[in-house]
Amino acid sequence: MLRVLGLDPGLRHTGWGIVDKEGPKLRFISAGVINPDDKLSLPERLADLHENLKKVIAEFSPDEAAVEETFVNKNPNSTLKLGQARGVVILTPALFGLRVAEYTPNHIKKMVVGAGHADKNQVDMMVRTLLKTVPEHIPPDASDALAIAICHCFMRPATLVNR
Repeated sequence: MLRVLGLDPGLRHTGWGIVDKEGPKLRFISAGVINPDDKLSLPERLADLHENLKKVIAEFSPDEAAVEETFVNKNPNSTLKLGQARGVVILTPALFGLRVAEYTPNHIKKMVVGAGHADKNQVDMMVRTLLKTVPEHIPPDASDALAIAICHCFMRPATLVNR
C-alpha cells in the first residue's frame, strides 16, 4: 500500500488530500484546507502553513507527496507570494523524508479527467467518481489536492525510473 499526500499550494488557501493506493484501487482517507490568517505578516503566514502541514503529515503518515507546479499569472507580486508558499509546501514533506513529485495543472487534469483543460467542476466530479467516499462538501482546494494525489498514484511507476 502507498499513502500519498496531494498538495495544492497557496498563501491564502493550501489544499491537502490523502489517498491510499493498493494495487489498482484508490481510497479516500482525508482532505482539508490550511487557511493562514490574512492579518498575519508574510513570515508568520508561511510559518503557520508549515506548522499545519507538519500536523497533517504527523497525523496521516504519508509515504510520498505530490505538489501542483506554480502557474505564472499576470500579477508578478502574486506569483512571487505563491512561490514562497509553494516553497514551504515542498520543503515541509521533504523535511519528513518524503519524496516530493511535481505536476503541472494541465497534466493533473489530463490524468484525472482525460482533458488537460478541464474545469474545476469536471475535476471535482472525477475525484468523487474515483474516490467513492469523498464527503459531499469539501472545499475546492481540497478536491484539487485529491486530484494531485490521484495523478501521482497514476504516474508513480513512470516517475520512479531514476530512483
